[in-house]
Amino acid sequence: MHHLPYWRLSSFYFIYFAFVGAFVPYWGLYLKSLEFNAFQIGVLMSLLQVARIFAPNLWGWLADHTGKSVRLVQVAAALSLLSYLGVLIGTSFAWLFAVMALMSFFWSASLPLMEAITLGHLGEKTSRYGRIRLWGSVGFIAAVVGLGYVLDHVALHILLWVVLGLKAALLLASRWIPEPRPVLHHALHAPVGAILRRPEVIAFLTSTFLMAAAHGVYYTFYSIYLVDHGYSKAAVGWLWSAGVLCEIAIFLWMPRLTIRFGLRRILLASFLLAALRFLLIGFGVQWLAGIVIAQMLHAASFGAYHAASVAVIHRFFQGRNNARGQALYTSVSYGLGGTIGGLWSGALWESVGAAMTFTVSTLATLAGFVLIYGWLRLKEAPGHASHSIGIRTE
Repeated sequence: MHHLPYWRLSSFYFIYFAFVGAFVPYWGLYLKSLEFNAFQIGVLMSLLQVARIFAPNLWGWLADHTGKSVRLVQVAAALSLLSYLGVLIGTSFAWLFAVMALMSFFWSASLPLMEAITLGHLGEKTSRYGRIRLWGSVGFIAAVVGLGYVLDHVALHILLWVVLGLKAALLLASRWIPEPRPVLHHALHAPVGAILRRPEVIAFLTSTFLMAAAHGVYYTFYSIYLVDHGYSKAAVGWLWSAGVLCEIAIFLWMPRLTIRFGLRRILLASFLLAALRFLLIGFGVQWLAGIVIAQMLHAASFGAYHAASVAVIHRFFQGRNNARGQALYTSVSYGLGGTIGGLWSGALWESVGAAMTFTVSTLATLAGFVLIYGWLRLKEAPGHASHSIGIRTE
């Protein structure tokens, strides 16, 4: 295999997820400082997921037809930066809606394309993927913790410039990435439509939609919720990072867990533990130990769940269908599910309260558990553990 551009790839992941660590936990606080109500905040934050409904398939199609994945990443990073500049111009709801919608469309292109680029450089040595992607989690932790301390002492408006700097850094990092060698797919594959009509595939994709929708309230209101209950922004940053640290650990253990328990049992446990997590957040916010435990359960509700889901999609969509299968998984779960989750959480937050909103998330994950238990049947084999290689795609 040709020389692996380890640090070039790793630096991109570091900066990309540093942006996520700065934006996702704290942007809702910035929107609240503009005196938007909960529904407006939910709508604006959901735009990050709306683009993931259709953008991964569009950008993937362009990459397949042009063979210029890296160039597309560079173009998307540049346009995402340019569109973000709009937040410095106006603060009305309509203006920020337009700016965030445009920014999200270009921003959502980078990660799916980078996943394909990285795996293209790795070739058959996919076991080294985690060592590259790990830097993304390091970047997230550095941003969410560091910015938490900064925001305890500096006006929230500084967030605009931090995000701007990270977007500019991402554009620079994209300039250093070389194109991978083209990958030829030889495996036979069934029509995608035929795969999607299978009951177990329908049930599984529906369960992923429910899991992502359940997390909508978490990604939209978690930081606001904690600050409203007396937690400092530094504490908020550490709590977010605690979840990511546990997520890293579970990804490293996933090959062993898959061999021992199988994908179906891991998914079932993930949905049950996610239900417990949302109950702890909704009803135990004053109990620090309970909130810490809830963050540790991020290892299950995202880490184990996502790694197992990617592996299941790899089973269902084989050969040339694999990239389309992963794109569909992203679109249905994080795209459609994340969008619906952000919208309904915004609608419920002020009308029924935080505890009941998180209870709805609990019910959604329990419904996902029922779907997995009733319809998903997999022939477990140790060899499939090698597909559990992902680290963080949110």
